[in-house]
Amino acid sequence: MFTHFSITPVVKKLLWINITIYIICHWLNFSFIDFFGLRSFYSEHFLPYQLISHLFLHADFFHLLSNMLALYMLGPLLEKTLGSRQFLMFFFFTGIGASFMYLGINFLELKNLYKNFQYYMLHSTPENFCVSINQYTEEVYNIYYNFMKNFFDNPHDEQLIIKSQSIIEDLFTHKANRPIVGASGAIFGILMAFAMLFPNVSLFMLFIPIPIKAKYFVALYGIYELYAGVQGNLMDNVAHFAHLGGIIFAYIFIKWIRK
Repeated sequence: MFTHFSITPVVKKLLWINITIYIICHWLNFSFIDFFGLRSFYSEHFLPYQLISHLFLHADFFHLLSNMLALYMLGPLLEKTLGSRQFLMFFFFTGIGASFMYLGINFLELKNLYKNFQYYMLHSTPENFCVSINQYTEEVYNIYYNFMKNFFDNPHDEQLIIKSQSIIEDLFTHKANRPIVGASGAIFGILMAFAMLFPNVSLFMLFIPIPIKAKYFVALYGIYELYAGVQGNLMDNVAHFAHLGGIIFAYIFIKWIRK
């Protein structure tokens, strides 16, 4: 994607904050994600400030690069159109809104997993262990395949039962406590706002030098995120519904200011 507009004040500050925090984290060899990443409502480590703090953290360099590149290329035109103050409001509105959508979907997923976890603690059989493991990825299934086979051969072995309970508990805890980071929700909001305000401006996807009108680009991207969110496994590292949340809240914001 490419635009030729010069950088604007709020975009510049957001770029500097995100890049500086990333450099500090790597320079100190210390992960801020453990403290400031956004946790699930089911996690004992969830704190309200994480709804904002996670927007300025990124998992790796490519994650940072992709988000900041989109902010640099599309943000200035939006800031000039909306005004700096309203653009900053837009950034946090879409970013936090995306977080709530992610947390809502995540809560429903974990609710089912938690029920399964509680049920398994009371009914720890090889059959139920297999059912529980199948709710995760194929990779997880393969990791515990040999254990599962041994458990089926020895269904009344007390040590195997205790081990199986520990496995199910660890899988649920890992899912509940895994933090998400990044400004992706707000970035998808910027994409949506750009498509609504400048629908016929052509954008270029990275590595695919084919111009696509903004309205089609965002529509295709949104469809993909919905598909990936619905079909994605429970151990997916991408918060697809947060991306969709950014799109939805951007639509609400732009509709509101147009009135």
